[in-house]
Amino acid sequence: MREPRKAVALISGGLDSLLAARVIQDQGIHVEGINFYTGFCVEGHTHAIRSKARAKPKRNNALWVAEQLGIRLHIIDIIDEYKDIVANPRHGYGANLNPCLDCKIFMVRKAHEWIRENGFDFIITGEVIGQRPKSQRKDTMPVIARESGADDVLLRPLCAKNLPPTRAEREGWVDREKLHDFTGRSRKPQMALAAKYGFADYAQPAGGCCFLTDEQYSHKLADLWKARGSRRYELDDIMLLKVGRHLRPRPHFKMIIGREDGENRFLHGYRKQFTHLFSTSHSGPLVLIDGDVNQDDLVLAARVAARFGQGRDAAQVEVEVHRKDGASQTLQVVPLSSAEVPEDWYL
Repeated sequence: MREPRKAVALISGGLDSLLAARVIQDQGIHVEGINFYTGFCVEGHTHAIRSKARAKPKRNNALWVAEQLGIRLHIIDIIDEYKDIVANPRHGYGANLNPCLDCKIFMVRKAHEWIRENGFDFIITGEVIGQRPKSQRKDTMPVIARESGADDVLLRPLCAKNLPPTRAEREGWVDREKLHDFTGRSRKPQMALAAKYGFADYAQPAGGCCFLTDEQYSHKLADLWKARGSRRYELDDIMLLKVGRHLRPRPHFKMIIGREDGENRFLHGYRKQFTHLFSTSHSGPLVLIDGDVNQDDLVLAARVAARFGQGRDAAQVEVEVHRKDGASQTLQVVPLSSAEVPEDWYL
């Protein structure tokens, strides 16, 4: 009996990677999964924090996919290595700050290193020609294979019939006739295949789980880079960009304002790292201040904070301020009106 071949599948948590892995499993191949943790893909994070999203499932979709397939999933932290991909993508960004082509090349390269270290034969991805405008085009598919170093050990089971045969097909490890020829942005072929396999309740496509595909999030990250004068970030930075209202009243400081109790509790965990303030005379948000501020800045920030609390219509609001150095003070301020908070403050 010949030894069964082994493949590793890039598992994002979406439908395509689920189906791609299952198609190869059906051919008697031993499949395991890899999920690369970048920090920008924190599924269920905002759902878990915000009350209005509490009814939404708070699962990790990559783990859910592995459970459906009955496979082992290797979750690999690439946060630090990934920073250069985000800051300096060789192939540029997509519609927002999403370095999709560089990202795919990087992840396939990491998977290729992994299979050589672990004795696996080839790599599976859920890519479909024409589905993504930046990274999933017929002309970029060879770029990913070539620049990642994976070359023809990279197999895309959902669109393989539209591409040259890979080593797994040529060597007879998999039957090319049992692979697929999906193209374009329509999800109907994938949904039909999912129904055939009995998969339900899978994650709906929305730019994957990457926050860098989100226009508002990308705008906030670009603002962070501009304020710091360089394209650098830490994990706490990218987590905080997902939470609260972000306002920049003046170029040298930004305010992060909790929108509800869940966000206030989350921001509370960061209060010692930032100058922070909150109203003591009326219910209101916790506010973090990112940047170096003087007394005049603090008064303005307190008036903004009062605007977003229950004291917005009061003649005066008491706001307690705690600086990063441990000093504290109480301010009596008049809340700003909505007209005094211009649109260009909002990030």
